[in-house]
Amino acid sequence: MANVVEVKVGLHCDDCIKKILKAIKNIEDIETYNVDTQLNKVIVTGNVTTEQVIRVLQKIGKNATAWEDAQTNNSSASEANKTLVCQDPHSYGHNDIWHSGNPFESPTCLLFMQVSLMTTVTQLMDICLKPLGQSSLVSQILGGVLFGPSALGNQKILGQTLFPVKGAVVLETISSFGLMFFYFVWCVKMDLATLMKTEKLAITLGVSVFSFTLIIPFGLSMALKKYVTMDKSLAQALPFLALSQTLTIFISIAVLLTDLKILNTDIGRLTMSAAMFADLAGFLLTVIIFVMLQNKTGSIVTLTFNILSIIALIIVIIFVMRPVILWMIKRSSGSMINELCIVCIFLFVLSTGLAGELIGQHFMMGPMILGLAVPEGPPLGTALMSKLETICLGFLYPIYLAANGLQTDIFKIDFQSLWLVCLILIVAFFVKIGAVMLPGYYYNIPMKECCIIGILLNGRGIAEISIYNLWMGSQLLASQEFSMMVISIVIVNAIIAPLIKYIYDPSEQYQTGRRCTIQHTRRDSELRIMVCIHNTEHLPAILNLLEASYASRESTIEVTALILVELQGRARPILVANHRHDGLRSMSINASHIDNAMKQYAQQNEGYVSVQSFTSISTFETMYDDICRMSLESGSNILILPFHKKWEIDGTVEISHRSIQTMNIKVLERAPCSVGILVDRGILNTTPSLLMARGAYYVAVFFIGGADDAEALAYGTRMARHECVYVTVVRFLLFGEENSKDRKRDSDLIDEYRYYNAGNRRFEILDEVVKDGIEMSKCIRRLIDYFDLVMVGKQHPESIIFQGHDQWSECEELGVIGDMLASPDFVTKASVLVVQQQRFRGRLLNQNVNNPMPNHKDQNINETLSPSCTISVDKYDK
Repeated sequence: MANVVEVKVGLHCDDCIKKILKAIKNIEDIETYNVDTQLNKVIVTGNVTTEQVIRVLQKIGKNATAWEDAQTNNSSASEANKTLVCQDPHSYGHNDIWHSGNPFESPTCLLFMQVSLMTTVTQLMDICLKPLGQSSLVSQILGGVLFGPSALGNQKILGQTLFPVKGAVVLETISSFGLMFFYFVWCVKMDLATLMKTEKLAITLGVSVFSFTLIIPFGLSMALKKYVTMDKSLAQALPFLALSQTLTIFISIAVLLTDLKILNTDIGRLTMSAAMFADLAGFLLTVIIFVMLQNKTGSIVTLTFNILSIIALIIVIIFVMRPVILWMIKRSSGSMINELCIVCIFLFVLSTGLAGELIGQHFMMGPMILGLAVPEGPPLGTALMSKLETICLGFLYPIYLAANGLQTDIFKIDFQSLWLVCLILIVAFFVKIGAVMLPGYYYNIPMKECCIIGILLNGRGIAEISIYNLWMGSQLLASQEFSMMVISIVIVNAIIAPLIKYIYDPSEQYQTGRRCTIQHTRRDSELRIMVCIHNTEHLPAILNLLEASYASRESTIEVTALILVELQGRARPILVANHRHDGLRSMSINASHIDNAMKQYAQQNEGYVSVQSFTSISTFETMYDDICRMSLESGSNILILPFHKKWEIDGTVEISHRSIQTMNIKVLERAPCSVGILVDRGILNTTPSLLMARGAYYVAVFFIGGADDAEALAYGTRMARHECVYVTVVRFLLFGEENSKDRKRDSDLIDEYRYYNAGNRRFEILDEVVKDGIEMSKCIRRLIDYFDLVMVGKQHPESIIFQGHDQWSECEELGVIGDMLASPDFVTKASVLVVQQQRFRGRLLNQNVNNPMPNHKDQNINETLSPSCTISVDKYDK
C-alpha cells in the first residue's frame, strides 16, 4: 500500500519551490509529488517514508528543522505527518513598512511581537484573576492558551501571522533558556544542609506521600490499561501520567506558598520540609525513567555508560566547579562578589546544560545540580539573585509558561480519554491528602491541618510542565495527553489557591485568649518585652528604651530580641535561636553585632534582665508571621517595632524599606500583645545612654484618652521608677466636656496612677485645656523639645480635636497624633513611641477602667476583675 506523506514547508520564493521539486523528483519509488503553495505543503505518495522526504529537504536548506505534529495521517498513511520549517536566509533584509515589507517575516520582529503580546496579556489576566485568589501561574498559562489553537490561534489569519510554525524554533529556544536559569535560581535557593536536618515528622510525611502516590495511582493506571478500551497513545501515556502524580516538586510548592503568603507559617514550613524530601525521591525517579527511555537499544553497556556519565557530571560539579566557586568567594572583598565570579558561574550553568545534553540527559539536569552545589544565601546567593531573579522569574518564566499554553489544544481531547485521565488525577489528589493524614494521626496533628498540608502538596507548577514537555519530546505523550495535563495543572491550581485562602487563616496560630499588656500586668511581676531589630542603627534607641523600662529585683525584665534579616538567595525561611546556630549569624554581620549588644545589655543588668536572641530570615511580606508567633510563644506584654523611616544627622529623612511599613501594619492587625512603633530621632540630639552615662532621660506621655493612651501611660509610669528617668504626663482636656463619661473615666485612671506615684519627684502630671486640634498642636510644639522620648497612643475616641488632622495623615500605623509627631515637617529632636494596646481579633475591647493594676497577670479575656476592668467579649468567648 502506498504511503501518503505530507510535509509542511515554509515557502519564501519561486526559487525555493523549484529546489524542492527538483530534490523530490530524485527520490526513488515515488509515484506522485506536488507542492501546495496555498497550504505550504509538500505531498508525496509512493513507497517512501517521512524521514526520507525530510532528509532530502534538509539537504537543500541548512536551517531546516523538523519536529512532530500530534495528528496521524489518514488510513492510507503509515507514519505521522511532519512539519519542516525552511528558514529564508535573506529574511533579515528590508522588512520594514517603509519598504512595503512584512516585519513579521523577520524572526527578530516576530519574536519581539510574540513576547510583547504574551507578556501584556498574561499581566492583564493576572490583574483580573488576582481578586479571585488565583496565582500568577494560572494567568500565565491561560495567556498562552489564549493565543494557541484552543482560542485565537485557531483563527487562520492570526495563527499564521503572529504565531506561525516557523517562529516556534526561536520562541522555544528562548523559553528553554529561561527554564534552565529558572531551575538554577531555585536550586541555588535550596538549602541541602537544612534538608539533611529535616525533622522526623517532615521525613515521615515526605516518604508517606511519595510511597502512596507511587503505588495507588500507578496500580490504577495499569488496571485501567488492562480492562478499559482506549486508544493506543493514551494506553502508552497513562502509566506515565500516573507516575507524574507521584512527584511533589519543591519548586512548585515553594512558588505556591509564596503566592499564598503562608511560607512562614507552621503549616508552610512543614509543607516545605516534606516537599523537599519528597522531591529528592521524585528527582531520582525521574532520572531513572529518563535513563531507561534513552536506552532504546536495551543494551546493558549503553545503560552503564549512561549511569557512569551522570555520576561523572555530578563529580565534576561537586569536586571541580564548587571548589572553584568557593575559592572565588574567598578572594572577593568583604560581602561584595566581583563580576568575574558571576560571569564564571553563568558559564558553568551553560556548560553543565551542554554536558547534560551530550551525555543523553535533559539540559536542566546539570544546572540543577550546579545550583544545589552553589552556597545559598549571602554573599554569593544574594548576588546571583540580584542578577538573575528579575529577568528569570519576572520575564523568562512567564514566557515558558505561555509557550506551553500555545501548544495546548483542547479540541484534540476526546471524552473517553478525558474521563480516564480525570479519574487518575482525582484519585491521586485524595491519595496524597490521605497519605498526609495517616502519619498526621500518629503525630497528633489536627485533621484540618493535615488536610491543608495534603492540598498544598497537590500543587503543580512549571516543574511538572517541563516534565510533560520532556515526555512529549520522548514520544511518551501525544498532543492530546499533553493538553490534558496542562489544563489539569491550571484547574488544580485554580482550585487550591482560593480554597486554602478560604479554609486557612494564618493568624489563627497566634490568636490568644489572654490579655498581654503592660496596663494589666502587676507592678511586681516580670515584664516581658519583645524587640525587633533590622540593623545596628536601631540598637541605641532600643537599648535606651529597654534600660528605661526599669528592671529590678522585684520586677525583672525578660527580653526577646528578634533580628530581622531579609530573605535573599535562599528559598526556605529560617527562624532559629542564635545560641544554637552560631553559623547562621555569620550570614549577616549585623545579626552578629546585634546579638553581642543584647548579651552585653543582659550582663550589665545581670540578675534583673534575661535576654533570648533569635534570627528570622524571611521576606518582609511574610515576616509578620514570625514576629507574631514569637511574641505569642514568649508571652510578651509589648512588642517594639522600628519605624520604616530613619533620620540622618542633617535632619533629612530616608525611607529604609517600604515593605517594612507594610510589615508593621500587618503586625498591628495581628499581634497577640500590645505593640509599640519606635520612631528614632536619637541621631539628631545628644540623648544620653542610660546604660553608660546614667544621665537624666526625659519622657513625655501625651494623654488624650482611650485604651492606647492608657497603655502608653502604664508604660511611662513604670519608667518613672527608674532613678534616671523623668516622666511627665501631659493630659489634653477639651474645653466644655468636663462632665462627659469619658472624661470621668480617664480622670479616675489618672488619679490611680497619681496615687501610685505619690512622693515620686520624677513623675508629674500636667493638664492642658484646648479648644481644638490647632491649640493642641501648638501646645505639643511648645513642650516637645524638653523631652528625649514622647509616648502616645495610636487611636483615640472620636473628638473635634482630630477634625481635619486625619486628612493629612501619611502613616496609618501611627495614628493621627503619632503621624504628626513623626512627620519630617514637625521639627523636633525627640524620638516617638506610638503604642497600641492588645487587640482581640483586630478589635479593641470596650473598657471601664477603674484600677490599672489588676491582681493577676495575663488574665483571660472572658474573666472580669473587680474593680479593674469590665470587658465586653460576647462575640469572642471561647
